[in-house]
Amino acid sequence: MSSPQLRRQDRALADSAARALIERAYCGRLATINADGSPYIVPLLHVFSGDEIGMHNTAARGHLRSNVERDARACFEVDEPVKVFDYGRFECDTGLAYSSAIACGPVRIVDDRAAKIRFFDQLLAKYGTGVPGRPKSFYPRLDEVTVYALAVARITGKQCPLPPISVQWPALDRTKSPNAKP
Repeated sequence: MSSPQLRRQDRALADSAARALIERAYCGRLATINADGSPYIVPLLHVFSGDEIGMHNTAARGHLRSNVERDARACFEVDEPVKVFDYGRFECDTGLAYSSAIACGPVRIVDDRAAKIRFFDQLLAKYGTGVPGRPKSFYPRLDEVTVYALAVARITGKQCPLPPISVQWPALDRTKSPNAKP
């Protein structure tokens, strides 16, 4: 799968760091393609195992399922905003410290019941509350959900670390338009 070169190579995350970010992220967004070619995106809880990102949604037919059945091309995005910081004297001289990752590849519907159970076991290991006395691996509504798996063909990540206070404004003025007057 070909992709454009990352413009800010100085902000690129290593493959392992991008994978770790997707694995630990609380929520991600799955983007698919509508019948008219427009994008459709939905936030989903997920698990990342091996080279697959698993997600789930209702089994009721809607945009997501229709899109996946028609065109498997998809991408999955996660981000971790850190903090907004000032780098110059104008209000617009503001940046965001963050990390983000995007995984691209074909997405499919998981029909195998055992695979769906494994997905939910992993999902609840990540998100479950762990309250004692509740049965584990018991999913009475398994047929009411659709599990999706995105096979990661390409992964990229980017970050903008929070600069030290010594290089943030007002300690250091890195205004992008030095001759501008308010």
